[in-house]
Amino acid sequence: MNAIDLSVNGVLAAACARDGLTDFGDDSFREPLQVLIDSLVQEAHLNDVGRMGQFYRTVDLLVNRLRVEDWFQRHPEIANERIEAPVVIVGLPRTGTTMLHRILASDSRFFAPIWYEVRHPAPFPGWAFDGPDPRIPAAEAEVAMMLEANPDIAAIHPMNATGADEEIMLLEHSFFSTTPPAFGNVPSYMAWQEAHDNTPGYRYLKRLLQFLQWQKKRQGQAGQRWLLKTPHHLHCMDILLREFPDAVVIQTHRDPLQTIPSIASFHYELWKLGSDVADPVAVGQMWAAKFAKGMHHTMAVRDGGADSRFLDVQYNDTVADPFGVIGQVYDFIGMALTPQARQAMEHWQEENRRDSRPAHHYTLAEFGFTEAGIAAQFAEYRERFILAHQSSH
Repeated sequence: MNAIDLSVNGVLAAACARDGLTDFGDDSFREPLQVLIDSLVQEAHLNDVGRMGQFYRTVDLLVNRLRVEDWFQRHPEIANERIEAPVVIVGLPRTGTTMLHRILASDSRFFAPIWYEVRHPAPFPGWAFDGPDPRIPAAEAEVAMMLEANPDIAAIHPMNATGADEEIMLLEHSFFSTTPPAFGNVPSYMAWQEAHDNTPGYRYLKRLLQFLQWQKKRQGQAGQRWLLKTPHHLHCMDILLREFPDAVVIQTHRDPLQTIPSIASFHYELWKLGSDVADPVAVGQMWAAKFAKGMHHTMAVRDGGADSRFLDVQYNDTVADPFGVIGQVYDFIGMALTPQARQAMEHWQEENRRDSRPAHHYTLAEFGFTEAGIAAQFAEYRERFILAHQSSH
């Protein structure tokens, strides 16, 4: 463990040593990287496993940046890829975003970020887009290791190395994301991120989507537009809509009284992977406040003139009548739901039944929550999108 140098110089040097590359691209990542490392070392109370895990995860992100720049230098045409009219699913965690994203991703007309791609956006050295992609077994091994370390994770969020997943893991490469606080207590990093313009993160996200789109085309995929999904965009909706000016947004809704304790439970399980003193109340209070602020921001963006770019979807409707909701989505985004797409979605449904995963158990009290407290934090959101819907049905 003593060989782990969790410092900025340490992770940068380790990344450069991996392949002998030195160009990390745009320097906007350096300040948030420094803030993150300081927060991990001084505030996260990492154990040896957590310290090693954060070191290697950070080095991997930096190695990916180096490899991405190397590909762009050798293939400048990547920068000409157009990211046209992406469909972006947002909502509080636990509101059906994952189910909706993965079932829609069954339609081959969408480009969707796959877990192994967002974890390793650059091909491994030596792979020439022929034969099996070595990123896949590497990603499968990492997922298996996470589930072995904490099997409770599977009850909360289905993990699949070759399934559609969140582009927040692409944002993570810019060090402008909420991924680090998902794995540990890093309040100074969160505060820095909230106080600074996150535009560099979204510009790097677009760069990585261009790169993945170029790769997918080389592998014979014929998508028409990206299908994206992450609750993170709630915090930066103004930037998302500015950097992707033709994006349309599907916003999912479910009562925060149900969702906030559930997401606190998920992040607590992740915190426990790397810290022996993970505090469930700290997890709960931090994430409730974060998502309350993010939801307020997104509502303000909608009220400021962007509301026509949003389609609202209720979680209960997605569960009770998924193809009714899917029909609304396709009408909204201006695409036809073809028989082939519907058949692929039905197959995905059959292969991914919720009852095939273990049950998820938690209580409000263990995270310091009360129903009244959550209701107060999300009062405006609940009034507009939850209570109004309930009273009309």
